[in-house]
Amino acid sequence: MVTIAVTAEGPDEPRVAVSPETVKKLAALGAKVRVQSGAGLRSRFSDEVLKAQGAEIAGTAAETLAGADILLKVRRPSVDEVKQLKPGAIVAAILDPYDKAGIEPLAGTGASLFSMEFMPRISRAQSMDVLSSQANLAGYKAVVDAASQFGQALPMMMTAAGTVPAAKAFIMGVGVAGLQAIATARRLGAVVSATDVRPATKEQVQSLGAKFIAVEDDEFKQAQTAAGYAKPMSPEYQAKQAELVASHIKTQDIVITTALIPGRPAPRLITRAMVESMKPGSVIVDLAAERGGNCEATVPGQTVEVSGVKIVGPINLAGTVPVNASNLYAKNLYTFLELFFDKKEKVLKVNWDDEILKGTLVAKDGKIVHPSLAPQPAA
Repeated sequence: MVTIAVTAEGPDEPRVAVSPETVKKLAALGAKVRVQSGAGLRSRFSDEVLKAQGAEIAGTAAETLAGADILLKVRRPSVDEVKQLKPGAIVAAILDPYDKAGIEPLAGTGASLFSMEFMPRISRAQSMDVLSSQANLAGYKAVVDAASQFGQALPMMMTAAGTVPAAKAFIMGVGVAGLQAIATARRLGAVVSATDVRPATKEQVQSLGAKFIAVEDDEFKQAQTAAGYAKPMSPEYQAKQAELVASHIKTQDIVITTALIPGRPAPRLITRAMVESMKPGSVIVDLAAERGGNCEATVPGQTVEVSGVKIVGPINLAGTVPVNASNLYAKNLYTFLELFFDKKEKVLKVNWDDEILKGTLVAKDGKIVHPSLAPQPAA
């Protein structure tokens, strides 16, 4: 029988890689799910609830890992954890694969490492896309947190004592997080505008009832990769866009920034001068804080104030709603793991040529195999 291990995450990670629902489904595939005692507590999944769905509860991490075929994690496991698995075991997690110093020792264990961030953007893999499931929650929470920090009402209110004006919210970067931020800010009654360098987002922004802000020149019309990510823009375009954003941002009460390019530091969208031009009491929530931030004044993991403007630099915002985040992440992992099993025979049967497995496989047999991580030939 295939054994799937799920160990507790570190103190800074409240999510867990399995849920009561997925324990039951993994057992139906023919797997034994072994969970470290207490691993689900911060997501309100007690040992008793997981056990009732068929999980085996182990007292320690070592007992959980011993001889397991598969390890499921939220964050990248340690080399020590992986060494306790069966030789050549499968590891699926958010591995932060561009961190060479962290990924190379892990590859050296000989385990087959699957990085969930590399999930191909194809319709077949949508239900496995952890970046989307977690970004959706982060976009929602960013607006809720911004509203809490703002200290004023968001919707327009007409009262006998006078009118309360609607707050203005500006969303920078219209991926999954940005779209959810627009929808949430609109639900709360704010007047919403948004910007992105990808032309396809204009219609999405407008369909949610927000105003689209961008320099729409020829470069803008080609600013999207085949995979749907934003391309790095030329310095000339960045200057024009920065000028437009600078004039718009002065009048905004809440700004949510979400711009990230895989494997690169976060693009700088808001300068200190732009922050200083905003009204005192305004709030910026920088969802790119973990990668250095979209705002020049962001301090990762802290809320700072510049000229009366609060700049919030959250780390792991999806983790602040761990019940939902763990449920969605666990479902992403389960759908991914289905590809590894022969459902009739209820055994592991890995098709290494499957495009989803090839797209997410980072290392195998002691070597890093993902093309985007291969050493670049010298010019």
